[in-house]
Amino acid sequence: MQAEPPSGTAGPDLRELPFVAPPRMLASGASWGWLRRGGQDLLAAPVQSLSYGVLLAGLGTVIALMSWRFGLLALYVGLASGFVFVGPFLSMGLYSISHQLELGRRPSLGFALREGRDHLRDTLVVGLCLLIVLLVWARAATIMSVFRPIEAFPTWRDLVPYFGIGTLVGALFCAVVFAATAFSLPMLLDRRADAVTAVVTSVNATLRNKAAMLVWALLIVAAVLVGFATLFLGFVVLMPLLGHATWHAYRDTIDASQWPLTHEPDAD
Repeated sequence: MQAEPPSGTAGPDLRELPFVAPPRMLASGASWGWLRRGGQDLLAAPVQSLSYGVLLAGLGTVIALMSWRFGLLALYVGLASGFVFVGPFLSMGLYSISHQLELGRRPSLGFALREGRDHLRDTLVVGLCLLIVLLVWARAATIMSVFRPIEAFPTWRDLVPYFGIGTLVGALFCAVVFAATAFSLPMLLDRRADAVTAVVTSVNATLRNKAAMLVWALLIVAAVLVGFATLFLGFVVLMPLLGHATWHAYRDTIDASQWPLTHEPDAD
């Protein structure tokens, strides 16, 4: 990585920076190292990390109960509010804990919350982008009903087109969300970059490391399935683990050294 400019010197003109931060090429099994280091961060700051895990698990439980009680409208409202505000904000807190550990500090929930607040504008921009994807996804899911078999007892031949096309469409939207968020929020926390630059950087890095990111995506899907199978209790541990691992994924993948740091290493 390139050396940072000394503290107190003039940083680069933000208008002259490139549109994206260059990615590094990753080995296909890089995600296992991210999980290992994420687990080390979790063990180094268990109270702080699990506090976020409880909040994220609680958010998922509330959305599930709302959708069970009030139907799809409540599901969309819950997911939208989570995407736009709560989810990104809580994720930034987990990245901040890993960042503090990286700097040799004792992790502080107060500092993590302040960092999330300081980047609220950009996280809202990312959240609004995700909201648009969510709404288009919901519309696409509605359209998929035209492929639903009309027979009372459909055979597997009747069900294959319905589930096959639905799975492909869902996978497409999942890929879009995954590529846009894989590295964008950690970059916003770490560097003085705008939301568009961070998202484009994330998408570019994902496309240039398809094998490694496919493994990472499958691990995330597996963790989500475990979380649902345990009635959201697994999320208490799995969400902090994935959050810390995402920070290390960003560190290994994105060379953002041309952008100024959001905080100097010796800042309080």
